[in-house]
Amino acid sequence: MIESLLVANRGEIACRVFRTCRERGIATVAVHSDADAGALHVREADAAVRLPGAAPADTYLRGDLIVKAALAAGADAVHPGYGFLSENAEFARAVLDAGLVWVGPPPGAIEAMASKTRAKKLMAAAGVPLPAPVDPATATGADLPLLLKAAAGGGGRGMRIVRELASLEEELKAASAEAASAFGDGEVFAEPYVERGRHVEVQILADAHGTVWALGTRDCSLQRRHQKVIEECPAPGLPDELRAVLREAAVAAARAVDYRGAGTVEFLISPEGRPYFLEMNTRLQVEHPVTEEVFGLDLVALQLAVAEGAALEAEPPAAQGHAVEARLYAEDPAAGWAPRTGRLHALEVPGQEPVRAPGPVAGRVAGQAVGPVAGPASGQVVAGPVAGPASGLVPMAAPAPRLRVDTGYTHGDTIGTHYDAMLAKVIVWAPTRAEALRGLRHALRRARVHGPGTNRELLVRSLGHPDVTDARFDTGFYERHLDALTAPGPGERHAAVAAALADAAARTTGDTLPARLGGWRNVGAPAQRKTYGDHEVRYRATRDGFVVEADEGDEVRVVAASPHRVSLEIGGVVRHFDVRTYGDEVHVDSATGAYRLIARPRFTGADHRTPPGSLLAPMPGTVVRLAPGLAEGARVTAGQPLIWLEAMKMEHRVTAPASGTLTALHAVPGRQVEVGALLAVVTGTDAQDAQDAQDAQEESSP
Repeated sequence: MIESLLVANRGEIACRVFRTCRERGIATVAVHSDADAGALHVREADAAVRLPGAAPADTYLRGDLIVKAALAAGADAVHPGYGFLSENAEFARAVLDAGLVWVGPPPGAIEAMASKTRAKKLMAAAGVPLPAPVDPATATGADLPLLLKAAAGGGGRGMRIVRELASLEEELKAASAEAASAFGDGEVFAEPYVERGRHVEVQILADAHGTVWALGTRDCSLQRRHQKVIEECPAPGLPDELRAVLREAAVAAARAVDYRGAGTVEFLISPEGRPYFLEMNTRLQVEHPVTEEVFGLDLVALQLAVAEGAALEAEPPAAQGHAVEARLYAEDPAAGWAPRTGRLHALEVPGQEPVRAPGPVAGRVAGQAVGPVAGPASGQVVAGPVAGPASGLVPMAAPAPRLRVDTGYTHGDTIGTHYDAMLAKVIVWAPTRAEALRGLRHALRRARVHGPGTNRELLVRSLGHPDVTDARFDTGFYERHLDALTAPGPGERHAAVAAALADAAARTTGDTLPARLGGWRNVGAPAQRKTYGDHEVRYRATRDGFVVEADEGDEVRVVAASPHRVSLEIGGVVRHFDVRTYGDEVHVDSATGAYRLIARPRFTGADHRTPPGSLLAPMPGTVVRLAPGLAEGARVTAGQPLIWLEAMKMEHRVTAPASGTLTALHAVPGRQVEVGALLAVVTGTDAQDAQDAQDAQEESSP
């Protein structure tokens, strides 16, 4: 029996495994880099061991240090989590050679499947349908578009779509560098890219006694940068015949390598409904909670039981209802998905009371029930009913939707640059898909997420998009709809007004001002001004309260204003805004949306302006390389990739803003830079014209 377990990982998945260990009476050991010394998974563990350094290559990818940590802490088992070394056969062998229990598949199975190139050969021999491989060295225009993929690991790292042969060589270098950084293996391969395909996968669980479970399907088609954003179980709209083919192929894949433990077999479904094997992930997936919720299982508990030698029952429990998961990332989707860093002031989702979720028994192994999927935890995995009124159309006996939040962060934590940008996974289970989508959208809309910018609004809009609600989406959904999904909403102006009034209230008496206030109108008297982003708010404090100036036709009346809550009557409807201020950063939450605003001065001083044609770091990160031959005096063209930054294990390009001459180069490979840092300057007619236009726009602003 396992008595003490080390999780060779960090963040959300470490907290997730620790929660199950606590329920089963297993002591926990964390490992941490210097950057993670105060992280939630370290605070949650019974013991912790430092891995010196911050970069993944020096810490979470050092299997030798992790094995030493397990032995030093007295652990008798190691769980790899996902990412990092979770699909590294050498690490699995090292754990076993040290006399420890490996909570994962046999090293031979990892070796067979972790390299996607070898896995495809094995699957072809087993009769699983595959896309035809393409040799990048001999690729022609007829082979386009191509998908480049890392041979080791997943999570979208080391993946690129190539639509032009001229960019193939550079994309191969970028994919290889990103894969080497994330997984310690730079091997990549190419295959045809299927346009408008769906990403569907099958969760499997196998024991050492010949039983293999295929736990339904998951749809993970809603992706950005080849990383999943929204997942659901079961995959909607698949014919029963196709579901059977996928289950049979997944079981065949597991049996072909004598698999044990939890794993996932991924497929790409063409628009014609033809399935193609993509890869087998020999680990627990990020999106495993949706399967847990639908089948009433704790997959981590089952992993532990299988590692201890337990036998699964002949058949898994029956699926019930529908579950949808959304990944909350610290990133700006409108800025090329650039990651965001900083202090997390608040992370709260209404309805996440720490109570056990109702529902089916969590599953059985060797005649013994394995604990329920949801339960009390110290903030990281919680469940409860989704907030909101019940519908009178639903029978009283129908189970209510359930909310679950899995996270590796809590308020006060800092989001850094070294690791993945995911803050939390928000999951809702309901009897039907429509109810699950509605419940998740409601929970995200009402969540308080204060700190770095996130993709929360994108998630809310995505869950309500007709292509999603009608299950007509594919992996190209965000490429087609990103602009519309990230366009500023009409409520942002009202949020800015609420922020300005809350600020004014805080600087006066601090008490709630009376409702006897004027409407918006054009007035000639001097007004106070407050600017948030592109929104300038003008108002006057009168004896009866605030009067706010606005364009003709605005039908808004101030009802009440206090430092933390403002009520506005908009078009005859009173809406309430909760306001919290953290320096120049203001968060405004309402029933119709949440907004992160940055207060800025009315004018930007000359000393704050950057030279024309400046290349500024779009995020904090590390300069990993420069374009070949890039040096001061080089000629560049508009849009040409010049500098590559790595942040949160993903590479990001910085391109020339205009055609011209590189007159300054400050970026140096290996150097850490902050957001807004000056990387280089391109001087030329196009660059100067662009700067002149920007200056003219700023000077003409009221």
